[in-house]
Amino acid sequence: MNETLQHVFLVGAKSLGAYGGYETFVNKLTEYHQNNSKIKYHVACKANGDGTMDESKFEGVRRISDTEFEYHNAHCFKIPLPEIGAAQAIVYDIKALEYCCKYIKEHNIEKPVVYIMACRIGPWIDKYCRKLHKLGGRLFLNPDGHEWMRAKWSAPIRKYWKISESLMVKYSDLVVCDSVNIEKYIHKSYDGKGIKGADPRTTYIAYGAETRKSTLSDDSPKLLDWYRKKGLSAKNYYLVVGRFVPENNYETMIKEFMKSSSKRDFAIITNVNDKFLDELERKLGFKSDPRIKFVGTVYDQELLMKIRENAYGYFHGHEVGGTNPSLLEALGCTDVNLLLDVGFNREVAENSALYWTKQSGHLAKIIEKADAFDAAKIADYGRKAKQRVKEAYSWEFICSRYEDVFTANTEDLHK
Repeated sequence: MNETLQHVFLVGAKSLGAYGGYETFVNKLTEYHQNNSKIKYHVACKANGDGTMDESKFEGVRRISDTEFEYHNAHCFKIPLPEIGAAQAIVYDIKALEYCCKYIKEHNIEKPVVYIMACRIGPWIDKYCRKLHKLGGRLFLNPDGHEWMRAKWSAPIRKYWKISESLMVKYSDLVVCDSVNIEKYIHKSYDGKGIKGADPRTTYIAYGAETRKSTLSDDSPKLLDWYRKKGLSAKNYYLVVGRFVPENNYETMIKEFMKSSSKRDFAIITNVNDKFLDELERKLGFKSDPRIKFVGTVYDQELLMKIRENAYGYFHGHEVGGTNPSLLEALGCTDVNLLLDVGFNREVAENSALYWTKQSGHLAKIIEKADAFDAAKIADYGRKAKQRVKEAYSWEFICSRYEDVFTANTEDLHK
Protein backbone atom coordinates (compact mmCIF):
# COMPACT_ATOMS: atom_id res chain seq x y z
CA MET A 1 0.00 0.00 0.00
CA ASN A 2 1.02 3.65 -0.45
CA GLU A 3 2.50 4.48 2.95
CA THR A 4 1.74 8.18 2.64
CA LEU A 5 -1.96 7.49 2.02
CA GLN A 6 -4.09 7.64 5.17
CA HIS A 7 -7.15 5.39 4.94
CA VAL A 8 -10.13 6.71 6.92
CA PHE A 9 -13.30 4.66 7.45
CA LEU A 10 -16.44 6.67 8.24
CA VAL A 11 -19.12 4.78 10.19
CA GLY A 12 -22.46 6.10 11.46
CA ALA A 13 -24.01 8.19 8.66
CA LYS A 14 -26.98 6.55 6.93
CA SER A 15 -26.13 7.94 3.51
CA LEU A 16 -24.52 10.93 1.83
CA GLY A 17 -26.36 14.19 1.28
CA ALA A 18 -29.50 13.59 3.36
CA TYR A 19 -30.74 16.03 6.05
CA GLY A 20 -29.02 14.50 9.06
CA GLY A 21 -25.93 16.20 10.47
CA TYR A 22 -23.59 13.28 9.87
CA GLU A 23 -24.90 12.77 6.34
CA THR A 24 -24.18 16.42 5.51
CA PHE A 25 -20.76 16.18 7.14
CA VAL A 26 -19.67 13.03 5.25
CA ASN A 27 -20.88 14.51 1.97
CA LYS A 28 -18.91 17.73 2.47
CA LEU A 29 -15.78 16.08 3.90
CA THR A 30 -15.49 13.75 0.89
CA GLU A 31 -16.34 16.58 -1.52
CA TYR A 32 -13.67 18.93 -0.19
CA HIS A 33 -11.10 16.12 0.02
CA GLN A 34 -11.94 14.40 -3.29
CA ASN A 35 -8.61 15.53 -4.79
CA ASN A 36 -6.63 15.12 -1.57
CA SER A 37 -3.70 12.78 -2.29
CA LYS A 38 -3.09 12.15 1.42
CA ILE A 39 -6.46 10.59 2.39
CA LYS A 40 -8.64 7.78 1.02
CA TYR A 41 -12.14 7.63 2.50
CA HIS A 42 -14.27 4.53 2.91
CA VAL A 43 -17.90 5.33 3.75
CA ALA A 44 -20.53 3.02 5.25
CA CYS A 45 -24.07 3.52 3.87
CA LYS A 46 -27.38 1.80 4.56
CA ALA A 47 -28.57 -0.61 1.87
CA ASN A 48 -32.15 -0.66 3.21
CA GLY A 49 -34.35 0.74 5.98
CA ASP A 50 -34.81 4.33 7.14
CA GLY A 51 -32.46 6.74 5.36
CA THR A 52 -31.30 4.23 2.72
CA MET A 53 -28.55 5.40 0.38
CA ASP A 54 -29.82 5.81 -3.18
CA GLU A 55 -26.74 6.66 -5.21
CA SER A 56 -28.78 6.98 -8.42
CA LYS A 57 -29.88 10.44 -7.18
CA PHE A 58 -26.32 11.74 -7.25
CA GLU A 59 -24.21 12.92 -10.18
CA GLY A 60 -20.64 11.66 -10.54
CA VAL A 61 -21.20 8.22 -9.00
CA ARG A 62 -19.12 5.33 -10.36
CA ARG A 63 -20.83 2.02 -9.66
CA ILE A 64 -18.52 -0.83 -8.63
CA SER A 65 -21.09 -3.51 -7.73
CA ASP A 66 -24.56 -3.84 -6.20
CA THR A 67 -23.12 -2.93 -2.81
CA GLU A 68 -20.17 -0.65 -3.68
CA PHE A 69 -19.69 2.60 -5.55
CA GLU A 70 -17.32 5.55 -5.74
CA TYR A 71 -18.45 9.10 -5.04
CA HIS A 72 -16.17 12.10 -4.51
CA ASN A 73 -13.33 9.56 -4.97
CA ALA A 74 -14.50 7.89 -1.75
CA HIS A 75 -15.10 4.14 -1.65
CA CYS A 76 -18.70 3.72 -0.44
CA PHE A 77 -20.07 0.38 0.74
CA LYS A 78 -23.70 -0.49 1.47
CA ILE A 79 -24.62 -2.56 4.51
CA PRO A 80 -27.79 -4.72 4.21
CA LEU A 81 -29.81 -4.82 7.44
CA PRO A 82 -32.61 -6.83 9.04
CA GLU A 83 -35.93 -4.96 9.49
CA ILE A 84 -35.90 -4.80 13.30
CA GLY A 85 -37.02 -1.27 14.17
CA ALA A 86 -34.93 1.02 16.36
CA ALA A 87 -32.29 -1.66 17.03
CA GLN A 88 -31.38 -1.53 13.33
CA ALA A 89 -29.09 1.44 14.00
CA ILE A 90 -27.02 -0.63 16.45
CA VAL A 91 -26.77 -3.58 14.05
CA TYR A 92 -25.82 -1.15 11.27
CA ASP A 93 -22.80 0.21 13.15
CA ILE A 94 -21.64 -3.26 14.23
CA LYS A 95 -21.92 -4.71 10.70
CA ALA A 96 -20.16 -1.65 9.27
CA LEU A 97 -17.30 -2.10 11.77
CA GLU A 98 -17.06 -5.79 10.88
CA TYR A 99 -16.77 -4.80 7.23
CA CYS A 100 -14.07 -2.22 8.01
CA CYS A 101 -11.94 -4.68 9.96
CA LYS A 102 -12.29 -7.33 7.23
CA TYR A 103 -11.42 -4.81 4.47
CA ILE A 104 -8.40 -3.48 6.39
CA LYS A 105 -7.08 -7.02 6.89
CA GLU A 106 -7.70 -8.16 3.30
CA HIS A 107 -6.06 -5.07 1.78
CA ASN A 108 -3.16 -4.91 4.27
CA ILE A 109 -3.97 -1.30 5.12
CA GLU A 110 -1.46 0.21 7.53
CA LYS A 111 -2.46 2.52 10.38
CA PRO A 112 -6.11 3.02 9.34
CA VAL A 113 -8.44 5.37 11.21
CA VAL A 114 -12.02 4.28 11.87
CA TYR A 115 -14.15 7.32 12.73
CA ILE A 116 -17.45 6.38 14.39
CA MET A 117 -20.24 8.94 14.56
CA ALA A 118 -22.63 8.64 17.54
CA CYS A 119 -22.47 6.43 20.63
CA ARG A 120 -24.77 3.57 19.69
CA ILE A 121 -22.61 0.49 20.27
CA GLY A 122 -20.90 0.97 23.64
CA PRO A 123 -21.42 -2.60 24.90
CA TRP A 124 -19.52 -3.96 21.86
CA ILE A 125 -16.86 -1.31 21.44
CA ASP A 126 -14.15 -2.94 23.59
CA LYS A 127 -14.11 -5.94 21.21
CA TYR A 128 -13.77 -3.80 18.09
CA CYS A 129 -11.26 -1.46 19.65
CA ARG A 130 -8.98 -4.43 20.44
CA LYS A 131 -9.55 -5.89 16.98
CA LEU A 132 -8.66 -2.59 15.31
CA HIS A 133 -5.58 -2.04 17.48
CA LYS A 134 -4.33 -5.52 16.50
CA LEU A 135 -4.60 -4.39 12.88
CA GLY A 136 -2.54 -1.29 13.72
CA GLY A 137 -5.53 1.02 13.51
CA ARG A 138 -7.02 3.76 15.65
CA LEU A 139 -10.60 4.36 16.74
CA PHE A 140 -11.91 7.94 16.69
CA LEU A 141 -15.35 8.98 17.94
CA ASN A 142 -17.73 11.86 17.38
CA PRO A 143 -20.08 11.58 20.38
CA ASP A 144 -22.80 13.76 18.80
CA GLY A 145 -24.92 15.75 21.26
CA HIS A 146 -26.76 14.50 24.31
CA GLU A 147 -28.49 11.59 22.55
CA TRP A 148 -29.73 10.28 25.88
CA MET A 149 -31.77 13.49 26.31
CA ARG A 150 -33.71 13.20 23.04
CA ALA A 151 -37.50 13.32 23.46
CA LYS A 152 -38.11 10.41 21.10
CA TRP A 153 -36.45 7.84 23.42
CA SER A 154 -38.17 6.01 26.30
CA ALA A 155 -36.53 5.97 29.75
CA PRO A 156 -34.83 2.53 29.29
CA ILE A 157 -33.43 3.56 25.90
CA ARG A 158 -32.13 6.83 27.34
CA LYS A 159 -30.37 4.84 30.06
CA TYR A 160 -28.84 2.59 27.39
CA TRP A 161 -27.60 5.65 25.46
CA LYS A 162 -25.90 7.08 28.56
CA ILE A 163 -24.15 3.78 29.37
CA SER A 164 -23.21 3.32 25.71
CA GLU A 165 -21.77 6.84 25.57
CA SER A 166 -19.57 6.22 28.62
CA LEU A 167 -18.13 3.03 27.07
CA MET A 168 -17.58 4.60 23.64
CA VAL A 169 -15.68 7.50 25.21
CA LYS A 170 -13.65 5.12 27.37
CA TYR A 171 -12.37 2.97 24.50
CA SER A 172 -11.84 5.63 21.81
CA ASP A 173 -8.33 6.78 20.97
CA LEU A 174 -9.62 10.27 20.25
CA VAL A 175 -13.00 11.98 20.83
CA VAL A 176 -13.73 14.67 18.23
CA CYS A 177 -16.27 17.13 19.66
CA ASP A 178 -18.19 19.37 17.27
CA SER A 179 -19.04 21.87 19.99
CA VAL A 180 -17.05 23.51 22.80
CA ASN A 181 -19.97 22.71 25.13
CA ILE A 182 -19.81 19.01 24.19
CA GLU A 183 -16.05 18.89 24.82
CA LYS A 184 -16.54 20.43 28.27
CA TYR A 185 -19.33 17.93 29.00
CA ILE A 186 -17.13 14.95 27.96
CA HIS A 187 -14.36 15.98 30.37
CA LYS A 188 -16.75 16.85 33.19
CA SER A 189 -18.49 13.46 32.86
CA TYR A 190 -15.62 11.11 32.00
CA ASP A 191 -12.27 12.44 33.22
CA GLY A 192 -10.54 9.68 35.21
CA LYS A 193 -12.86 7.02 33.76
CA GLY A 194 -10.87 5.90 30.72
CA ILE A 195 -8.66 2.83 30.38
CA LYS A 196 -6.46 2.62 33.52
CA GLY A 197 -8.22 5.72 34.86
CA ALA A 198 -7.09 7.95 32.02
CA ASP A 199 -8.88 11.12 30.93
CA PRO A 200 -10.46 10.97 27.46
CA ARG A 201 -8.31 12.49 24.73
CA THR A 202 -10.40 15.11 22.94
CA THR A 203 -10.19 17.73 20.22
CA TYR A 204 -12.71 20.31 19.00
CA ILE A 205 -13.70 20.49 15.32
CA ALA A 206 -17.04 22.08 14.43
CA TYR A 207 -19.25 21.26 11.49
CA GLY A 208 -18.77 23.47 8.45
CA ALA A 209 -20.84 25.62 6.14
CA GLU A 210 -20.59 27.10 2.68
CA THR A 211 -19.58 30.75 2.43
CA ARG A 212 -20.29 31.06 -1.28
CA LYS A 213 -23.55 31.91 -3.03
CA SER A 214 -25.71 29.46 -4.99
CA THR A 215 -24.88 29.11 -8.69
CA LEU A 216 -28.58 29.64 -9.49
CA SER A 217 -29.81 33.13 -10.40
CA ASP A 218 -32.98 34.76 -9.05
CA ASP A 219 -34.70 34.15 -12.39
CA SER A 220 -33.55 30.53 -12.73
CA PRO A 221 -36.39 28.47 -14.30
CA LYS A 222 -35.65 25.66 -11.82
CA LEU A 223 -36.13 28.03 -8.87
CA LEU A 224 -39.20 29.81 -10.27
CA ASP A 225 -40.84 26.48 -11.14
CA TRP A 226 -40.28 25.26 -7.57
CA TYR A 227 -41.79 28.49 -6.16
CA ARG A 228 -44.79 28.18 -8.47
CA LYS A 229 -45.46 24.58 -7.44
CA LYS A 230 -45.14 25.38 -3.72
CA GLY A 231 -47.02 28.70 -3.75
CA LEU A 232 -44.01 30.69 -2.50
CA SER A 233 -42.11 33.80 -3.60
CA ALA A 234 -38.65 35.21 -2.80
CA LYS A 235 -38.25 37.06 0.53
CA ASN A 236 -41.86 36.28 1.38
CA TYR A 237 -41.39 33.15 3.49
CA TYR A 238 -39.76 31.92 6.67
CA LEU A 239 -37.97 28.60 6.30
CA VAL A 240 -36.87 25.56 8.24
CA VAL A 241 -34.83 22.63 6.89
CA GLY A 242 -34.19 19.57 9.01
CA ARG A 243 -35.20 16.17 10.27
CA PHE A 244 -38.85 15.96 11.25
CA VAL A 245 -38.45 14.88 14.89
CA PRO A 246 -39.97 16.26 18.13
CA GLU A 247 -36.75 17.59 19.68
CA ASN A 248 -36.32 20.01 16.78
CA ASN A 249 -39.39 21.81 18.17
CA TYR A 250 -41.61 21.86 15.10
CA GLU A 251 -44.64 22.00 17.39
CA THR A 252 -43.51 25.25 19.04
CA MET A 253 -42.47 26.85 15.75
CA ILE A 254 -45.75 26.04 13.96
CA LYS A 255 -47.92 26.95 16.95
CA GLU A 256 -46.15 30.31 17.42
CA PHE A 257 -46.21 31.12 13.72
CA MET A 258 -49.97 30.50 13.72
CA LYS A 259 -50.26 32.95 16.65
CA SER A 260 -48.27 35.63 14.82
CA SER A 261 -49.79 38.22 12.50
CA SER A 262 -47.13 37.65 9.82
CA LYS A 263 -48.31 37.98 6.24
CA ARG A 264 -45.46 35.74 5.10
CA ASP A 265 -45.51 31.94 4.67
CA PHE A 266 -43.72 29.32 6.76
CA ALA A 267 -42.08 26.77 4.42
CA ILE A 268 -40.96 23.49 5.99
CA ILE A 269 -38.46 21.38 4.02
CA THR A 270 -38.28 17.96 5.63
CA ASN A 271 -38.76 14.24 5.14
CA VAL A 272 -42.24 14.03 6.64
CA ASN A 273 -42.99 11.43 9.29
CA ASP A 274 -46.75 10.77 8.90
CA LYS A 275 -47.26 9.70 12.52
CA PHE A 276 -45.68 12.90 13.89
CA LEU A 277 -47.46 15.00 11.24
CA ASP A 278 -50.86 13.57 12.25
CA GLU A 279 -50.05 14.21 15.91
CA LEU A 280 -49.22 17.87 15.17
CA GLU A 281 -52.40 18.32 13.13
CA ARG A 282 -54.47 16.93 16.03
CA LYS A 283 -52.78 19.31 18.48
CA LEU A 284 -52.52 22.44 16.32
CA GLY A 285 -54.90 22.16 13.38
CA PHE A 286 -52.19 23.77 11.21
CA LYS A 287 -53.89 22.68 7.96
CA SER A 288 -56.43 25.45 8.54
CA ASP A 289 -53.62 28.04 8.27
CA PRO A 290 -52.64 28.49 4.57
CA ARG A 291 -49.30 30.05 5.60
CA ILE A 292 -47.99 26.73 6.98
CA LYS A 293 -46.56 24.82 4.02
CA PHE A 294 -44.88 21.42 4.16
CA VAL A 295 -43.05 21.53 0.83
CA GLY A 296 -41.30 18.13 0.76
CA THR A 297 -37.60 17.46 0.30
CA VAL A 298 -35.00 19.22 -1.88
CA TYR A 299 -31.90 17.18 -2.70
CA ASP A 300 -30.52 19.57 -5.34
CA GLN A 301 -27.88 21.39 -3.25
CA GLU A 302 -27.73 24.53 -5.44
CA LEU A 303 -31.53 24.85 -5.41
CA LEU A 304 -31.64 24.33 -1.64
CA MET A 305 -28.95 26.97 -1.15
CA LYS A 306 -30.90 29.44 -3.31
CA ILE A 307 -34.13 28.74 -1.38
CA ARG A 308 -32.22 29.52 1.84
CA GLU A 309 -30.77 32.73 0.37
CA ASN A 310 -34.22 33.92 -0.69
CA ALA A 311 -35.93 33.17 2.63
CA TYR A 312 -36.94 36.26 4.61
CA GLY A 313 -35.98 34.46 7.80
CA TYR A 314 -34.90 31.04 9.08
CA PHE A 315 -36.14 29.17 12.17
CA HIS A 316 -33.85 26.85 14.08
CA GLY A 317 -35.42 24.84 16.88
CA HIS A 318 -32.76 22.19 17.53
CA GLU A 319 -32.48 21.64 21.26
CA VAL A 320 -29.91 18.85 21.61
CA GLY A 321 -26.73 18.10 19.72
CA GLY A 322 -23.60 20.03 18.98
CA THR A 323 -22.91 22.42 16.13
CA ASN A 324 -25.79 21.74 13.77
CA PRO A 325 -25.16 21.87 10.00
CA SER A 326 -28.58 23.30 9.14
CA LEU A 327 -27.88 26.23 11.51
CA LEU A 328 -24.51 26.91 9.89
CA GLU A 329 -26.03 26.71 6.42
CA ALA A 330 -28.73 29.18 7.50
CA LEU A 331 -26.17 31.64 8.87
CA GLY A 332 -24.19 31.32 5.65
CA CYS A 333 -27.22 31.93 3.42
CA THR A 334 -30.11 33.65 5.23
CA ASP A 335 -29.97 37.18 6.65
CA VAL A 336 -32.45 36.94 9.53
CA ASN A 337 -32.13 33.86 11.76
CA LEU A 338 -34.45 33.08 14.68
CA LEU A 339 -32.86 30.50 16.97
CA LEU A 340 -34.01 28.56 20.01
CA ASP A 341 -32.14 30.04 22.97
CA VAL A 342 -29.86 27.17 24.08
CA GLY A 343 -26.10 27.13 24.71
CA PHE A 344 -25.20 25.28 21.49
CA ASN A 345 -26.99 27.81 19.28
CA ARG A 346 -25.61 30.88 21.09
CA GLU A 347 -22.10 29.42 20.90
CA VAL A 348 -22.41 29.23 17.12
CA ALA A 349 -24.35 32.37 16.16
CA GLU A 350 -23.33 34.76 18.96
CA ASN A 351 -24.81 38.22 18.20
CA SER A 352 -25.74 37.48 14.58
CA ALA A 353 -29.24 36.11 15.29
CA LEU A 354 -32.46 36.62 17.25
CA TYR A 355 -33.26 34.17 20.06
CA TRP A 356 -36.57 32.70 21.24
CA THR A 357 -37.71 30.51 24.10
CA LYS A 358 -40.47 27.92 24.29
CA GLN A 359 -42.50 30.23 26.53
CA SER A 360 -45.97 30.72 25.07
CA GLY A 361 -46.16 33.80 22.84
CA HIS A 362 -42.43 34.55 22.84
CA LEU A 363 -41.58 33.31 19.34
CA ALA A 364 -44.73 34.94 17.91
CA LYS A 365 -43.45 38.31 19.22
CA ILE A 366 -39.97 37.68 17.77
CA ILE A 367 -41.53 36.86 14.36
CA GLU A 368 -43.48 40.14 14.42
CA LYS A 369 -40.33 42.02 15.47
CA ALA A 370 -38.37 40.46 12.56
CA ASP A 371 -41.23 41.20 10.14
CA ALA A 372 -40.87 44.90 10.94
CA PHE A 373 -37.12 45.15 10.23
CA ASP A 374 -36.05 47.73 7.67
CA ALA A 375 -33.54 46.92 4.89
CA ALA A 376 -30.56 48.25 6.89
CA LYS A 377 -31.36 46.06 9.91
CA ILE A 378 -31.78 42.97 7.72
CA ALA A 379 -28.47 43.67 5.96
CA ASP A 380 -26.69 44.14 9.30
CA TYR A 381 -27.86 40.76 10.63
CA GLY A 382 -26.91 39.13 7.31
CA ARG A 383 -23.41 40.62 7.36
CA LYS A 384 -22.77 39.49 10.96
CA ALA A 385 -24.07 35.96 10.26
CA LYS A 386 -21.85 35.48 7.21
CA GLN A 387 -18.83 36.89 9.02
CA ARG A 388 -19.40 34.45 11.89
CA VAL A 389 -19.45 31.48 9.48
CA LYS A 390 -16.43 32.71 7.57
CA GLU A 391 -14.22 33.14 10.62
CA ALA A 392 -15.03 29.86 12.37
CA TYR A 393 -17.05 27.43 10.26
CA SER A 394 -16.10 27.47 6.57
CA TRP A 395 -15.85 23.95 5.09
CA GLU A 396 -12.32 24.70 3.84
CA PHE A 397 -11.21 25.42 7.40
CA ILE A 398 -13.10 22.48 8.96
CA CYS A 399 -11.89 19.94 6.39
CA SER A 400 -8.28 21.10 6.81
CA ARG A 401 -8.65 20.53 10.57
CA TYR A 402 -9.87 16.98 9.90
CA GLU A 403 -6.93 16.36 7.57
CA ASP A 404 -4.57 17.39 10.39
CA VAL A 405 -6.28 15.08 12.87
CA PHE A 406 -6.56 12.06 10.54
CA THR A 407 -2.96 12.27 9.32
CA ALA A 408 -1.32 13.13 12.65
CA ASN A 409 1.20 10.63 13.98
CA THR A 410 -0.42 9.46 17.21
CA GLU A 411 1.54 6.28 17.96
CA ASP A 412 1.43 7.09 21.68
CA LEU A 413 -2.33 6.53 21.67
CA HIS A 414 -1.73 2.78 21.94
CA LYS A 415 0.63 2.99 24.90
